[in-house]
Amino acid sequence: MSISQEDLFSIALGLEKPWFIKAIEFKVEEKQLDLFIDFESGSKFTCPLCDKSGRHVHDTIERTWRHLNFFQFKTYLHCRVPRTECDKCGVKQVKIPWARKSSGFTLLMDSLIVLLAQHMPAKTVADLIGEHDTRIWRVLEHYVRVARSNEDFSKVHSVGVDETSRAKGHNYISVFVDLDNSKVVHVCEGRDSETITSFKSDYEAHKGMAGNITNFCCDMSPAFISGIESNFKNAAITFDRFHVIKLMNEAVDQVRRQEQAHNASLKRTRYIWLKNPENLTEKQMKELGSLKDMRLKTSKAYEIKLSLRDFWDIRDPVFAQSYLKKWYFWATHSRLTPVIDKAKTFKNHWNGILNYVNTRIDNGVLEGINSLIQAAKNSSRGFRSTKNFIITIYLRLAKLQFNLPT
Repeated sequence: MSISQEDLFSIALGLEKPWFIKAIEFKVEEKQLDLFIDFESGSKFTCPLCDKSGRHVHDTIERTWRHLNFFQFKTYLHCRVPRTECDKCGVKQVKIPWARKSSGFTLLMDSLIVLLAQHMPAKTVADLIGEHDTRIWRVLEHYVRVARSNEDFSKVHSVGVDETSRAKGHNYISVFVDLDNSKVVHVCEGRDSETITSFKSDYEAHKGMAGNITNFCCDMSPAFISGIESNFKNAAITFDRFHVIKLMNEAVDQVRRQEQAHNASLKRTRYIWLKNPENLTEKQMKELGSLKDMRLKTSKAYEIKLSLRDFWDIRDPVFAQSYLKKWYFWATHSRLTPVIDKAKTFKNHWNGILNYVNTRIDNGVLEGINSLIQAAKNSSRGFRSTKNFIITIYLRLAKLQFNLPT
């Protein structure tokens, strides 16, 4: 039994009555395939608002959609879309099975765009399919919004927050991560206490209750701290150990800078003091050993830093408290001003540092996610808008269920 090319394309598109392929135009020179869809005369449709069936056609509107390429040829679907006349709802355009409302792409084309954009910049996707990237961003924004509307945060209890910049010297965004499931749950502009309020609103809009958040991990930003204390009364704040060590590294480097002014041996040794011993190369290890033999102030600061790093291996709360008190005494009696200043900063955030012994949470997951965010930013060579940056983060790192048509 032979089959017409119109029937063949109808099957390929999954068209069912009353829809059918009326005509096909194949433009070889333009590398374009045009498929014209129509509906059977006398057909009745369901009202798109009240779902009442058997509505008569009032009139039609000509519409066009970009479809998946037919080999190397761009493919377009054309159809006179009917509008039904409903006693209750008035004249409304019917729902069509191959595209969503107000989209210039078919559902299958939408699927391809979303799948590609999860692994490459939107501009690359646009170039690949021969469309302007503005159209790509509209598709991505729609599917991210729909997927996020179905999110359930009722089981999110431990959250980490960190800030990152959209571009060098530009505005910042705050990223909130479910630490138990390593997924982004909220992204918003800014890095002040209002970002915590923004997260709370979004969290509660997705079946979460503020009282269910028991742990929050962040840096020592006063804005983050006040925002968490105001919005999440049951949350214990744990200060991120990576941030604490980063501050301590700053102190070590300040001591080195002061000392190298009268000791040329310390020049070009910055990264030796900032690295952990296990990460040093053999050459750096030898250089570090020779520098330690010189009984430098920088060596003393370095040893204080390493001692603080050992705190995070302690599991007994009583011993942890005793250990941190002894470390604090050593640091504040070191006669190294940068070290003393950082030690006093840690004293002001004492409980948040000690909380790690009980919660065992840090922003290690968020650090990994942040590196992926930076990679996405670099591959895209930045973003024209913060909105597009946020869409990309959700698209790639929120583990959203898109339920794409196939």
